[in-house]
Amino acid sequence: MKPFIVAPIVAVALALRVWLSRTRRRRRSEGDRAADARRPARRLGSRSASSDRRARWWRAREDSLGAVGMVAVREIRERIRGRIFRIGTLVLLVAVAAAIVIPTLQSGGGPTTQRVGVVGGLSLQARQFVRAAGARNQDSVTFVPQRSVEAARAALRSGRVDLAIVDADQMLLDRPAGSKSSPADPALVQDTAEYLGVRTAYRAAGLSPAQVSTLQAARPVPVHSLRSGSTGTVKATSVIGLVLLFFLLNQYDTWILMGVMQEKSSRVVEVLLATVRPIQLLGGKVLGIGLVALGQVAIVVGFALALGAAVGSDLLHGTAPLVLVCQLLWLVLGYGFYCWVYAAAGSTGERQDQVQTLALPLSIPVLVGYIFSITVATSGDTDLLFKVLAYLPPTAPFCMPVLVALNQVTWWEFVASALISVAGTVAMAIFAARVYRRAVLRTGGRVSVRRLVGRAAR
Repeated sequence: MKPFIVAPIVAVALALRVWLSRTRRRRRSEGDRAADARRPARRLGSRSASSDRRARWWRAREDSLGAVGMVAVREIRERIRGRIFRIGTLVLLVAVAAAIVIPTLQSGGGPTTQRVGVVGGLSLQARQFVRAAGARNQDSVTFVPQRSVEAARAALRSGRVDLAIVDADQMLLDRPAGSKSSPADPALVQDTAEYLGVRTAYRAAGLSPAQVSTLQAARPVPVHSLRSGSTGTVKATSVIGLVLLFFLLNQYDTWILMGVMQEKSSRVVEVLLATVRPIQLLGGKVLGIGLVALGQVAIVVGFALALGAAVGSDLLHGTAPLVLVCQLLWLVLGYGFYCWVYAAAGSTGERQDQVQTLALPLSIPVLVGYIFSITVATSGDTDLLFKVLAYLPPTAPFCMPVLVALNQVTWWEFVASALISVAGTVAMAIFAARVYRRAVLRTGGRVSVRRLVGRAAR
């Protein structure tokens, strides 16, 4: 072939090859772009489907729980996940454990067994007295006969017996009863020594066995009190209940105050009020935080009962169930009253630095009721002012349980105080909802309650 014919053919072939390669690249790039465009679309579709499923699930829950229930579930989830709830629960459990365990350790750890060696004769009445004295001091007494004084001394040194009675007129100990290393119970030693001394005095006085029996059969005269009081166990339980009530009311009411202010300052409340009414939002918040409070109380009470039974503590043993039920009931009533007060106050503020300013005047009746109740619970003395405070909703949660523990209130007085607190809670809820509805959307500064009340009155 001629070179002038071959050259155009080669040029056309090269051009065709270049065109084909470019066409393939263009088609490949277009295919990749189409695939990339289809993949986001599929992801968006899956996300849309997932979002639709979640939306349908939340709508189903909203239909079953209602708007108030949805807000309450939201509050429960947020509070339980927070560190404040966990740390606060841990602090309460540690405090309750210390209140139960420390007195048990100081009292010697509960009942013990006292082995009493007996040299010579010991009458049946004397044995019964020693056993009764041991029972009063939480000791189980076991008598171990000894052949002689030397045998009793050897038993004391080896630890086979804790104390020994010789011929019913003297006692032997390996170490002084007041010594920490002494196995003998000092109270049992003291009671037994006094009893044996009295018996020796009877014999020295020349009394006949019948006269001695008559004197030993003497019983204490009955003691009647003009006013009833509480036992030490009930008093201690009442004080612990007051401390827990004060702590829980301050904690959960402050949560409501801060929660309302945070939603208002972050403008989240505007989004929430687009779907729920103000009274539903406020009621759900109160209900959710209240359920968290009851759950925390249930954990603390269950832990206290279990630990008290495990270590043999008498702090809760003998406590009337009515006292515990009364304190739990007034925790609910106290929270029901103060939660609306704190919610209304929180809606009037806007910045977090106003929390202390708003909380301080609201905590004054709580402090008055708490301090007054602690004083009366420890002393057992009540007056007319304290009984009047037991019927006022701000102070009744602290005062009325103390009157119940002291047995200084009748059932109808208790019911009357509870009904007054319920009526006060309803009135406070109506007032708080009105203030919340008018103040929660007002921004730009703190809203005066006087102004809100005035607007409501007009």
